[in-house]
Amino acid sequence: MKTYVIGLDYGSDSVRAVLIDTQNGAELASEVFWYPRWKKQLFCNSGINQFRQHPLDHIEGLEHTIKSVILQSQVNPEAVVSICIDTTGSSPLPLTKEGTPLALVEGFKENPNAMMVLWKDHTAVKEANQINDLSRNWGGEDYTKYEGGIYSSEWFWAKILHVAREDKAVKKAAHTWMEHCDYMTYMLVDNKDLGSFKRSRCAAGHKAMWHESWNGLPAEEFLSQLDPYLAKLKGNLYDKTYTSNEVAGHLNQEWADKLGLTINTVIAVGTFDAHSGAVGAKVDQHTLVRVMGTSTCDIMVASEEVIGANCVKGICGQVDGSVIPGLIGLEAGQSAFGDVLAWFNDVLSWPIDNLVMKSSILSDEQKQKLQEEIDAKFIRTLAEQAEQIPLEEAVPIALDWVNGRRTPDANQELKAAFTGISLGTKAPHIFKALVNAICFGSKMIVDRFESEGVKIESVIGIGGVARKSPFIMQTLSNVLNMPIKVAESDQAPALGAAIYAAVAAGIYDNVIEASKVMGSDFEAEYFPQSNYIQKYAILMESYKALGRFVEKSIKSKNYEFQV
Repeated sequence: MKTYVIGLDYGSDSVRAVLIDTQNGAELASEVFWYPRWKKQLFCNSGINQFRQHPLDHIEGLEHTIKSVILQSQVNPEAVVSICIDTTGSSPLPLTKEGTPLALVEGFKENPNAMMVLWKDHTAVKEANQINDLSRNWGGEDYTKYEGGIYSSEWFWAKILHVAREDKAVKKAAHTWMEHCDYMTYMLVDNKDLGSFKRSRCAAGHKAMWHESWNGLPAEEFLSQLDPYLAKLKGNLYDKTYTSNEVAGHLNQEWADKLGLTINTVIAVGTFDAHSGAVGAKVDQHTLVRVMGTSTCDIMVASEEVIGANCVKGICGQVDGSVIPGLIGLEAGQSAFGDVLAWFNDVLSWPIDNLVMKSSILSDEQKQKLQEEIDAKFIRTLAEQAEQIPLEEAVPIALDWVNGRRTPDANQELKAAFTGISLGTKAPHIFKALVNAICFGSKMIVDRFESEGVKIESVIGIGGVARKSPFIMQTLSNVLNMPIKVAESDQAPALGAAIYAAVAAGIYDNVIEASKVMGSDFEAEYFPQSNYIQKYAILMESYKALGRFVEKSIKSKNYEFQV
């Protein structure tokens, strides 16, 4: 009997499922579910960088997408041998002692602090700074050293500490916290014991300061100096972690009935979307995989011989087995990539949304058609005109820090800036400046890896930006001065999750073998244009200079200049 696996990929805005043939990686069916509550921006406040998601968006999405791919494909449920889930991260949520998300409990259903704290929530900057200060000065182990040496407000402990300080009711009611990838896996498996449930290695190692050398999570003595609550919470978390080629359990009867599957279906240990995306794109040593969406995650793998005792500075962690078991997974990234351009789109759309779309002159049908035309052409037209602007023409220099900086050297207090704006600056000039900025930010990551002794020989781009924007990809190739391949799959993270699932089910012996068969092919390749390389190198120096000025001279929180 032929066998199939399901990869479920939770992104920032939607979840998508793919049903994959284990023999060749062919996609038989796919389905996307957009989060309805998130679409309304419920429980969010962008003014204070608060981004929360209700777990019902994720639970409803899981049921809809998996049932849909089974219905579309008409495969025998017995032939669906395994499911693996990847999610954004760090995106923790509080649970009761029964393993129920707190947001599903009466009294907490509308409380943002009871929701999942999305990866890009930056409300915990103060707490992250406190973690960093204590790590360097408490006299014991520096628990940030395998996290790049700087703990981020985007990560597990900082977010939990912030919520606990802000909301005593949530603090009291939360028995434990789980990363999103762990909870969705826990919901499906037959093992409901919170203590023995297998937590994700990549989530724990990259975001929660878990490491084998200190036997798991940071010591209670360290956590208690941050807050006694964290030391107490540690006892309700975990010591061991597991890679995503391992079995977390089997599908429980409740969800087997809901999904039309069987309890024989293996559920693999959960993972992060960027890590599974790298696997879906056939990551190998000396290859940088750029997962390019609202933000970027930049993933590499390296052998123990290459890394040795070296702690790569300023990245988002180095963890044994987080991407491919047997290799060290290295993660970096930009806190905003596509979001930089989305921000500019929103700025330019203000008169359209507030004047044109509220005009009494146009009918509702005309407004709808006009909105559809604008949505289809807006960014594309900007990109076309920006691409025609020669580099010799005055184009502003911009920073890509609209959501802070993730790598190198995480600092979520930083803000973006422009210089060089004049009366001749038009919208396409600013758009070009922003494209340059996100590519310069990418170059900073490449330079950091290489300065730390991690050689990069090839670059692979995956995600919507990589596949849909030749202008950005060609600019990136010119800035990096490297060829860039683009993965063919629309759903590389979901495909990577499916690869993990196939290994967990015993179809393949290891992840590398499975990815060679099931991983994505490539649909395009961009090469550096020799006449642009030096010009972009000069502009890059201006980007660095602006970055140094902003970081040194401006307090981002209150915009006061330091004397």
